[in-house]
Amino acid sequence: MKAREATGVTAVHLIRVILTQAEIESVLALAAAAAHGTGDRTSAPLASFLAGVAASGTEHRTDMLDRIRQRTGAITGPQSGSAT
Repeated sequence: MKAREATGVTAVHLIRVILTQAEIESVLALAAAAAHGTGDRTSAPLASFLAGVAASGTEHRTDMLDRIRQRTGAITGPQSGSAT
């Protein structure tokens, strides 16, 4: 839980956005898809960051994050597209 609290505090201070629980879960699912699907765990932070940048400009951030996760799962393999 401390990691999620730290993420929320960071988001509020850096980008002035309060992440919803659904958004946090979507980003974590995307990170899992990127890390496990590629076999390269170092791709997860970059994929998550880029997805966050893309979603930040939309009204429905969770929907955008979920679409990006689904595309990531489709590219990297069937197991990576599911939420953890």
